[in-house]
Amino acid sequence: MNRIKEVLAEKGVKQTWLAEQLGKSYNMVNGYVQNRQQPRLEVLFEIAKILGVKPQDLIKEKK
Repeated sequence: MNRIKEVLAEKGVKQTWLAEQLGKSYNMVNGYVQNRQQPRLEVLFEIAKILGVKPQDLIKEKK
């Protein structure tokens, strides 16, 4: 599980903007945001860099 949706909301950033920055389709980013699929580790690190957060800030602990 990831916290990409929460971090986008905190930063006031739209999925379309993130998709453009990553060079990925909106549908791919939406899959990450909705937790239908998880980004590869390299992509997770790139998302963290783009959003200015630590990679661990994008990961939600399973309880």
